[in-house]
Amino acid sequence: MHFTRTNIANPIFCLLTAGILSLFVIKTGLIGIGLMVVIPSALALVIFMMSHPNKALATGLVFAFVSIGATRYITNLPLGLSVDFALAALIISALFHNNIKTDFTKLHNSLFLVTIIWWGYNVAEIFNPEARSITAWVYAVRGTALYMLLTVPLTLLYANKPSDLNRLFIIVFIFSILASFWGLRQFYIGLDAAENRWLDAGSRSTHVLFGHLRVFSFFSDAGQFGAGIAHAGVMAMVLALGPFSFKKRIIFAVMALLFFYLMIMSGTRGALMVPVAGSLAYLFASKNFKLMAIGLLGLALVFSFLKFTTIANNNYQVRRMRSALNPDDPSLNVRYLNQRKFAEYLKTRPFGGGIGTSGSWGQRFSPGTFLAETPNDSWFVKIWAEMGIVGLYLHIGILAFIAGMGLLKIWKVKDPRLRQKLLAIFGGYVGIAAASYGNPLLGQMPTGIILYMSWAYFFLAEDMDKSLNKPSENE
Repeated sequence: MHFTRTNIANPIFCLLTAGILSLFVIKTGLIGIGLMVVIPSALALVIFMMSHPNKALATGLVFAFVSIGATRYITNLPLGLSVDFALAALIISALFHNNIKTDFTKLHNSLFLVTIIWWGYNVAEIFNPEARSITAWVYAVRGTALYMLLTVPLTLLYANKPSDLNRLFIIVFIFSILASFWGLRQFYIGLDAAENRWLDAGSRSTHVLFGHLRVFSFFSDAGQFGAGIAHAGVMAMVLALGPFSFKKRIIFAVMALLFFYLMIMSGTRGALMVPVAGSLAYLFASKNFKLMAIGLLGLALVFSFLKFTTIANNNYQVRRMRSALNPDDPSLNVRYLNQRKFAEYLKTRPFGGGIGTSGSWGQRFSPGTFLAETPNDSWFVKIWAEMGIVGLYLHIGILAFIAGMGLLKIWKVKDPRLRQKLLAIFGGYVGIAAASYGNPLLGQMPTGIILYMSWAYFFLAEDMDKSLNKPSENE
């Protein structure tokens, strides 16, 4: 047998590699083993996203669902930046990948214009004399404007086909089902060690009330979970009423019931506005007067059940939902009191106190200040506090404009299945916008990414409709 330099070197190389890896594992322990698995997987994911920009957006949405909850288990990695990573990979892919053709005419619409206007106002807030920290702005602007600036045009450019809209629904429903069963496990079986640690770190006072757990699943908190799962419930409910097969409609209806049940389990009273406002928006947008009459009757029955009866009052979750309709609720009165304080403080500050000066970012970067120590408890109050009455009017105007233009574009769609899908995300958007008065929802993950992609699909409706109704070459 003849030994060559090559077949001698191969075993030596393998032994040397094995020795290095063994030493690495000995020195780093379980973390090293985890890195050996994570790093190759991360590299493969980067390569995949760089080659498939529409999949990069979908990956970003997946990260938005799982990253916040994962921080309870993996505390040493900045998983909250995973959405930024996915969007950045998409941008780099588009800039440097020769095989990707970009049709920039997709940006020639008013949605991209108002996105730029809103981003410009957020950038101008850097120069707000009331602002306390540039670092706070960098952290907080991601939720108020940066994700919108990135997601809207990237969806318009690279995820603009009906198949991409279908993928949005698939991801939302799959992770909403997973979140539902995760929440059921929390309530009926119990919390795991990581979830208990999270509660003990300061969240127990808001998530265990009178001995009852407010289910939060793998979302950031129970408020976000309740609204987010209700958002998915509205979309599933609208699809269940659409021109699909009987089997699909039954599946959508079962999902809607599951999601609304988990909304109640979250104990988030403000989340009740998501199905109420979302249903009203859908009934109006459908222009089906018979369906509208039935829907309004159903909403009236639900309202009457909660407002004027005590049926099922022995159930804590039902009692808590019922308290949302009580104008004398102590929690509601505290919110009104705080809003009066904000009104007095902001009288002489038309541009607010600066981005990142209220809520958790304010407590982190400007502790002890009025905005940091006064709970805003609302997305719109947060915008008002940080960007002033000017920013609040601009923001509400943009949201209303998107809803109005979206509705006009949906009404022009001829394909009935596409129109129903667009009506589903329209109802979800209006529901979240309405519920954001009671909770800071719009800029939170994953709700924010879902809404920004939804907006883009409103403005892509005409092109998607044409692609679905395009005659085949054989005709």
